[in-house]
Amino acid sequence: MNTRQYIEFLNIIEKLKCNTRHSWTSNGRCESVAEHSWRLAVMAMLCADEYPELDINRVIKMCLIHDFGEAITGDIPSFIKTDENESDEEKAIGDLISLLPVDINKELSDLFAEMKSMVSDEAKLYKALDNIEALISHNEADISTWLPSEYELNLTYGQKNSEWSDWTMELREEVRKDTVQKINIKEKTV
Repeated sequence: MNTRQYIEFLNIIEKLKCNTRHSWTSNGRCESVAEHSWRLAVMAMLCADEYPELDINRVIKMCLIHDFGEAITGDIPSFIKTDENESDEEKAIGDLISLLPVDINKELSDLFAEMKSMVSDEAKLYKALDNIEALISHNEADISTWLPSEYELNLTYGQKNSEWSDWTMELREEVRKDTVQKINIKEKTV
C-alpha cells in the first residue's frame, strides 16, 4: 500500500474516534465507536486460552474492523437498527474497503462475509463478545443514562449469541448478575 493511500484510509476511519455510540463511559461521557472496538479486541485477546483451536488473530481482526462502516454511517443502536440501516452500513463498508489494495480488500471482504454468515467459530466468538462488551459498558455507565427499554435489554441482549460456547455463556451470566445488582441498587434508592 502506498503511503498516501494508507494516510487517506486512516483519515476516513479516524471518524470512528469521533462517532459516538449509545453507551456511556464510567466517567459520564459518550463512548466512541473506536473505544468499543478496541476493548472488544482486548476481550478477544484475553480469552485466547479458552479457545486454543481458534485463530484468535482472525477474531481480533474481526473485532477491530466490525464497525468500519460506522465511520461513514455513524452508530445506530442495535435495538433500533433496521434492515435499511444494515444495508447502508454494508454499502459503506464496501465503499471504504474498496479504497484499499486488492489483497487487503479481499482479506477484509472475506472477514466481513464470514462475520455476516456466522458459520465459523471465530465469527461466533467475535459476535458473542461484541454483544457482551456492549452490556459491560452499560453496566459501567451510570444507570441514569439507560433508556427504560434497556432494563430488560441488558438482561436478555446477546443471550442467543453467547450460547455457542460454555465460556461465553458463563461470561454472559456474570454480566447479567452485574445488571441485576445495578437494577436492584437503583430500585432501592427510588
